[in-house]
Amino acid sequence: MSPSDFFYRNREIAGFSNPSRAIYAAVRELLENSLDACEAQKALPEIFLRITEVTASEAGSSIYIMRISDNGTGLPPEEIPNCFGKVFYGSKYTLKQARGTFGLGGTITILYGQITTHKPVTITSSTGGEIHEYEMMIDIQNNRPMILRHRVMENKKKWRGTVVELQMEGDYSRIKSRLLDYLKETAIVNPYADLTFVDPAGRLYRYERGTEKMPPLPKAVKPHPHGIDVENFRRLVSVTKEKSMKAFMMEHFQGVGQKTADNFLKAAGISRRAKPKSLKPEDIVTLVRTARQFSDFKRPDPSCLSPMGEELLETGIRKELNLTESDFLQVVTRKPSTYLGFPFIVEAAVATGSSISKQYKSGTTIIRYANRIPLLFDESSGVVWKVVNKNINWSTYKVYSDTPLVIVVHVCSTKIPYKTVGKEYMADQPEVEKEITNAIRTAARSLRIYISRSHRAARERRRLNIFEKFLPKIAEFSTKLSDNEDPPDIAPLLAAVSTTIPDVEEKIKEVSTIVGDAA
Repeated sequence: MSPSDFFYRNREIAGFSNPSRAIYAAVRELLENSLDACEAQKALPEIFLRITEVTASEAGSSIYIMRISDNGTGLPPEEIPNCFGKVFYGSKYTLKQARGTFGLGGTITILYGQITTHKPVTITSSTGGEIHEYEMMIDIQNNRPMILRHRVMENKKKWRGTVVELQMEGDYSRIKSRLLDYLKETAIVNPYADLTFVDPAGRLYRYERGTEKMPPLPKAVKPHPHGIDVENFRRLVSVTKEKSMKAFMMEHFQGVGQKTADNFLKAAGISRRAKPKSLKPEDIVTLVRTARQFSDFKRPDPSCLSPMGEELLETGIRKELNLTESDFLQVVTRKPSTYLGFPFIVEAAVATGSSISKQYKSGTTIIRYANRIPLLFDESSGVVWKVVNKNINWSTYKVYSDTPLVIVVHVCSTKIPYKTVGKEYMADQPEVEKEITNAIRTAARSLRIYISRSHRAARERRRLNIFEKFLPKIAEFSTKLSDNEDPPDIAPLLAAVSTTIPDVEEKIKEVSTIVGDAA
């Protein structure tokens, strides 16, 4: 069975389990491919997505035309058919952070469209030279593209990018709210992107760019010894050109110098002069087990990761949640950490205030990301939900059930610990769980200060309102009782206790001074 035939029979594995989820999965896969293509050449993404209803089907769902265009790298013409017509034909098989891994999503989307409508896909792309347009289908049994038409056009404007247009069966009405949530959350974690979406009813949704700053691109790195397994070690041995195990360890693994290689091989009981090709299967198993327990290796290189950073994440959250200066937002980026030899970085943000209460019901709203991919489904099954609802005692931070709160968590890694093939939630790896907990607690400490000050200011405002209401009456009655004609000047005191003064807490200190001077 070819890979495309396998996914034809088991398309629910890739997220195409029903017509509504198919719409969501298709948008997600194609949009993330476009973002990757733009970021690869450090171009600020300008992505246009349109879904048009063609006709209703007998099953209650409809046939839609989905079209997405970007200003990314574009594709060499000879690569276009395989990139979109061959399963597992990708360029992401390197050890660095990436939204996807296998080059699978775009092809599966086209495959789903073909098996539900039997219509070809149209791919238009250019790297800055001629524009190439392909109309093609997938030979599912043999996992290869079938080119129906290839047209070459002049590119006078030197356009660069890719346009994908296909037909597919779906149910937009049932997935609409989730899809809009996905686009909004994508705009939060990609504040440098300009996204435009036109839905089947012709409604226009704009997610405008909030900054022109982009996070650094991740760099491909060598594997870390703690994350290697027997099969990967065997593959490295089979392709290595090194003549000794010492040179092999230094060449194929990160953070292994001469002294570290000597000490590791000594601990494993393998001669540093031994030839890698001469290793027996039991020797490879011994080396892998020793590598997992050896503590003198350097920490994994975090240059293979591309975290958002506090500035970009704050920009995205403020832009899409419409936060004002009076709202609270604290963003935290943790230092790189590791699990099973894989580096990862946790970023977290906590927001509250009047703008949050207007958009969300009282209580906690969790927004989750993995390598800048929004995770919208199976929220209560993931490690983030566990941390927020079980690991943290929110009353410690003066947060209660009616407090409107938004918690954003982004985990970036070369290997996200997904719990299922659907990749909708992360497993509770102890190291990852600990970092998420610490990140949220760090942000929550600032939240506690903000809430304490807000409560104090509210109490003082209520008390000072009483002064403003009754002080003129007290002055009037006091004047009559003392048989004075002119009432005392209460303007200085009223100015100090006025509720219109921006900084109430600062003005409260003036009250005792004014009263003392008057006495």
